[in-house]
Amino acid sequence: MVLVPKILKDFWVLTDNGIVLFSKVYEQKVDPQLFGALMGALNKFAEALSDGGISSFEKSDLRFVIIKRRKFLFIGSSYIKTKERKIIDELLQISDTFFRIYSKDLINWDNDISVFSGFGDFIDKSLEK
Repeated sequence: MVLVPKILKDFWVLTDNGIVLFSKVYEQKVDPQLFGALMGALNKFAEALSDGGISSFEKSDLRFVIIKRRKFLFIGSSYIKTKERKIIDELLQISDTFFRIYSKDLINWDNDISVFSGFGDFIDKSLEK
């Protein structure tokens, strides 16, 4: 049996306003909603400076990659040695899964983030333990 290495260390799904719908963080040092507010604000700031907003940034040995789809931000962290394209591909697959599972919930979403609490069951294969 071949073990496939996990691509992502941590993962977040945010609205483009910075509300965290789901997060899976193994060494949580910052409240998820505070992180979401910061990422939402950084993205809005970057969008004002250039088209598309912020796509990635690095902090010590981690790279944070952000993709924006349908007014949602999908953010994944991985070790710097991981190719950014692999991280983007993983985030695209995860976001496809998110929209497939929650498409009906998003139509009339009432800002109750507990709707998304089970999303981790669908993406465990992508995340480190």
